Amino acid sequence: MTLPVDPSLIESGDIGEKRATLSMDHDEAIEHTRETFADAGFGVAVEFSVSDMLAEKIGADRDPYYVLGACNPEVADRALDECIELGGLMPCNVIVREAEPGTQEVYHLSIMRVARLLGLAEDDEAWADIVATTGELVDEAFENL
Repeated sequence: MTLPVDPSLIESGDIGEKRATLSMDHDEAIEHTRETFADAGFGVAVEFSVSDMLAEKIGADRDPYYVLGACNPEVADRALDECIELGGLMPCNVIVREAEPGTQEVYHLSIMRVARLLGLAEDDEAWADIVATTGELVDEAFENL
């Protein structure tokens, strides 16, 4: 299989990667991240503990790892008008993982940028506006983490 994009050429900004480190316990970091993204205009459509699920299903012993499936309804609606296949990447996942006890890492990448890189979305002005809008919302959330 040939990938449509050479992964070695992709830089953090190409996929809208964001990281933040929080000095708090895991459950507090999850709640703080949920509230911060809500303040920036995101709802949480789905959430689950990957570490708990893997422990239950296969007995895996992982550090706490939690996924918040965040979504801004207005932007999601616009994005689906431009790229109906985007639903395969939705919602925008925000990860809260315990790097070490008392230290949590929050991670996000832009599904809007990834959709463009994969060729799902057109590289046009309408999509650029969607990417910019979501980028501003995510930037706001990370600034407030």
